[in-house]
Amino acid sequence: MPEQNSSDQYSTWVGLIYIFNLIVGTGALTLPAVFSRAGWALGLSVILILAFISFITVTFVIEVMASANAILAWRHIQHRKRVCFSQDSSFNESESEVLQTLGESGPSNLDSEDTPLVTPFSTSPDRTDMTYRYYIIRDKIEMGQMASIFFNKFGITLFYLCFAIYLYGDLSIYGAAVAKTLADVICTYQPTNFTCNDTIPDTEICWKEFTLNRSDAYRIFLSIFIFLLGPFVFFNIQKTKYLQLLTSAMRSLAFTIMIVYALKNLFIHGPQGNPPAANIMGIPSLFGACIYSFMCHHSLPALVAPIANKTTLTRFLALDYLLIAFFYLLLALTGAFAFEHLDDLYTLDFSPHGSGDCSKSNNIFIILIEYFLALFPVFTLSTSFPIIAITLRNNLQSLFLNEDTSYSCLRKIVFPILAILPPYMIALSTKDLSILVGITGSYAGAGIQYLIPTFLVYYARQKTNKVIGLGVVNKFASPFSNNCWLIFVIVWAITCMILVSVNFIQIHFYSISIHLQ
Repeated sequence: MPEQNSSDQYSTWVGLIYIFNLIVGTGALTLPAVFSRAGWALGLSVILILAFISFITVTFVIEVMASANAILAWRHIQHRKRVCFSQDSSFNESESEVLQTLGESGPSNLDSEDTPLVTPFSTSPDRTDMTYRYYIIRDKIEMGQMASIFFNKFGITLFYLCFAIYLYGDLSIYGAAVAKTLADVICTYQPTNFTCNDTIPDTEICWKEFTLNRSDAYRIFLSIFIFLLGPFVFFNIQKTKYLQLLTSAMRSLAFTIMIVYALKNLFIHGPQGNPPAANIMGIPSLFGACIYSFMCHHSLPALVAPIANKTTLTRFLALDYLLIAFFYLLLALTGAFAFEHLDDLYTLDFSPHGSGDCSKSNNIFIILIEYFLALFPVFTLSTSFPIIAITLRNNLQSLFLNEDTSYSCLRKIVFPILAILPPYMIALSTKDLSILVGITGSYAGAGIQYLIPTFLVYYARQKTNKVIGLGVVNKFASPFSNNCWLIFVIVWAITCMILVSVNFIQIHFYSISIHLQ
């Protein structure tokens, strides 16, 4: 539980820029294609609704962070009281002042969780000021630690299981996106009977001089990617501040160029795409991509804790989500109408061999931009892949191993392999990013973004009311504090997962019937 030093803190605006960059990631690159398939009206509605619900659960995470800090402060007070009480006469005036600062006037043997720290009948101004000091977001408490504070053993197991499944999907998407990008950019052969708006089949050769087809090239690039970055999971590394700044700058530049490029096509050539208003069959992929695109909950504590002034945090987060929703709509709408055909990975529509733009430029500057956009996922995902793999390895260890035992062989060899091998096998089996994102976002993503924050805030409220007392005010409490909001989020998540499952089954049987005809 690292405490934030003043030198590590930053302003609210800087924190919101970090959160914006965290949310607007690779998931956004899959939005235009699934948005176009689902229809512009349905897509617009789904993005706005999911942005609002994601914001609700973000406020739940903020409240749980404050509650976890309060519980840990209470435990520290109880520890200090026991130490002072065991020292008999050594409880002097200076130590009394220390405990007063923490919120208690002296030692007591009433230190069970049934004893509220502050009673609801305390009306003293000093006591009122003191009660507010418990609900502060001072220490960075990750979601895993929150789960260990507020969940029982079964709940903790479910938390780590859901988190591990999500990270498996995340790594599969990363591997498939990088390999697909490299194969589409490096494979230069284009059949004479195909136009630029057609998708080249995987059975076509990759280069004119070799018999290697595009599917084999994809598997080779995937294997090289895993072989080069997989070994990092056996060590402990972290993304440096400068690498974060570099990838954030590249991401901002890439998205800006894509939007401007699409707007230019719209103004010069007019709408090339003709997406329907609504297509129910496109809901599963759209739902999963939207959840994946609004995901920040698992990394939120690391970004919120260092913010110096958190008094207006909820309002600034609302502004952040409003800007992100507008940005996603701008990205998706311009892409859906500017291009006749959209690739699963939006950046590939801007590559020199892209399917979205039929114009071929001899301008070296334009060609460099096209290659930059096409290879943008390779750069950003390659820097994140080892970090996520190590996070998955640590979560698997937390799920299956006892912290008090070393398990040297398992920790050093088996779990790193378990973190890398399944995503590699999944990415080998399919390179369809819409399916990978749809499944990852719709199930494990919905668990992390909807269900876990909701259950965390429910049990956090129960525990803090019991331990801290009903008279304490949590100034970071979610504005959606009524239990009806908790029920709404849970019902929404379960209903959406059921509908997505039904639609996935319908799409599967529909594709089978097409092949049989």
